[in-house]
Amino acid sequence: MTDWLTPEEWSAVRLSLLVATMATLASLPIGLAVALLLARGRFWGKTLLDALVHLPLILPPVVTGYLLLIGFGRRGPIGQLLHDGFGITLSFRWTGAALACAVMGFPLMVRAMRLSIEAVDRRLEAAAGTLGANTAWVFLVVTLPLCLPGIVAGMVLCFAKAMGEFGATITFVSNIPGETQTLPSAIYTLTQVPGGESGAMRLTLISIAISVAALILSEALARLVGRRIATT
Repeated sequence: MTDWLTPEEWSAVRLSLLVATMATLASLPIGLAVALLLARGRFWGKTLLDALVHLPLILPPVVTGYLLLIGFGRRGPIGQLLHDGFGITLSFRWTGAALACAVMGFPLMVRAMRLSIEAVDRRLEAAAGTLGANTAWVFLVVTLPLCLPGIVAGMVLCFAKAMGEFGATITFVSNIPGETQTLPSAIYTLTQVPGGESGAMRLTLISIAISVAALILSEALARLVGRRIATT
């Protein structure tokens, strides 16, 4: 692949995989907690929380990126706190690209996990409770295994969204080769350069291959989890 791609194109591929992976892993624990809260919780403001979670799907990606820039930029309230207190800078860094991708993919992850949790038979959890298991243990040994297919689906959706994210990323972290230029940004750049059509096509084919591979992997994992649950 290194012979087929230029160093700049290969850098965009590696950065996209890194950003998408980090965005997915960082979103996983928070997404699972929010999904469980929305699926099982009864509290004032639940509708508002649900709306906030899905807001990135409704807003234009550029607006989301601009809000991230305001909040997490060097002069933003959160960004300045992170920079002054911990030396962390997100704007115009690959870590900022991961944050933008995580925000954009978060609603898809939460939605898949929430539906999976809601589909779990509560009678199985009640039966485990009658046998002496506490709430945390019931969740670990009953609820979590039963909703694993939904967790896998949510992770794949978040990863796929992160791989294809463009608007929020380019607004928040710009399009810096080797630092923040992901596959979509690199493809866009190549389409604006005379003679860049071949490079854009190569990166497009790689994007398609990665997406198809992720879908095949998620399907295989879902079937594997389903078979294990059926045999237990």
